Amino acid sequence: MIIDRYLSWEILRPFAAGLGLLVLVFVGYSAARYLSMAADGQLDILTAFKLIGLNLLVTLEILLPTALFFSVLSAVGRLYRDAEMYAVYASGISRVRVLESVLKFSLLIALFTGFLSIAGRPWAFRTSYELEAQAAASFDLKKMAAGNFMALLGSGYVFFAKDADQDLGVHKRVFLYKQHTEDSSNRGSELLVAESASLPMLHPGEAMQAEFTNGYNYMLDNREQRDLTLDFKELIVRLPMEEAQERYRARAETTLALANSTNPKDIAEYQWRITTPLATLLLALIAVPLSRMSPRQSRSRNFFIALLVYIALFSTTSVMRTWVEQDKIGAMPGLWTAYVIEIALLIVLVTGLPRLKRR
Repeated sequence: MIIDRYLSWEILRPFAAGLGLLVLVFVGYSAARYLSMAADGQLDILTAFKLIGLNLLVTLEILLPTALFFSVLSAVGRLYRDAEMYAVYASGISRVRVLESVLKFSLLIALFTGFLSIAGRPWAFRTSYELEAQAAASFDLKKMAAGNFMALLGSGYVFFAKDADQDLGVHKRVFLYKQHTEDSSNRGSELLVAESASLPMLHPGEAMQAEFTNGYNYMLDNREQRDLTLDFKELIVRLPMEEAQERYRARAETTLALANSTNPKDIAEYQWRITTPLATLLLALIAVPLSRMSPRQSRSRNFFIALLVYIALFSTTSVMRTWVEQDKIGAMPGLWTAYVIEIALLIVLVTGLPRLKRR
């Protein structure tokens, strides 16, 4: 119990500080985005703060394992550097017992991360999509300020106007851009440049249409087959509102619904949610052998190696998730392949390093 409490306290201090710093950075990034949208009139200030909180809730499933990994690395590394860990081993406590102490502390973080991923993630996405849809439906495009690039919520379009006459609802020297998704029939980019544009007042349940005057419409083919250019005097562009909700449906679905789905994207989302506790535990345990060093040795080398391992593990998980979404690999082995690799790495680090060091 003494070693459990001591290690837990040593890990908790850098964990709290690291998590606080990560949260502060992310909130600052989100605030810059949503508050600028509120300043442009696309959101009201209350909706902006709600979206910041919801995005933070979703991101915690990444921030918690990250903070835990580096806090274990920092805490155990300090014990090695100050020779405290060697005193622990000399007293008869094994490396496995140290891993057990880290496991006990990490289990609480892993359970909370799992709850956020399984229950909090779909609720946060569902609520944020509803807020964005409401904001998009009540936003008066005629009053959009000139001189700023603006993403038209829910449509996938980016709009820019050099000047605007808000009394008439006409924007001048305008630019409209959209990158079509892989799921759409057109996999290229659409670019529109016009002398002026008349934008609509949005109403819930009604289609958006914008009228452009005297310009060019470019359809750029990413597959390098054929680009199209259209010279027009008047062009009406439909700005669909349902695209964002359809594209991200899996993220807003309940975990139970995803468990019964055979859609590859649903399977990838489901496996991501249920494996976050396992990822949290494995990262914390892998950090223990990675923090091993000689007394008074600099921690920079160990930290650099641990950072590379962290990036490699998260990259592997992301690649496996993408392959499941694209149906390149099935539900089995699916995302579990990444965690088999992590378990194998943990076994090698725990059992192999001492022998390699003696050699």
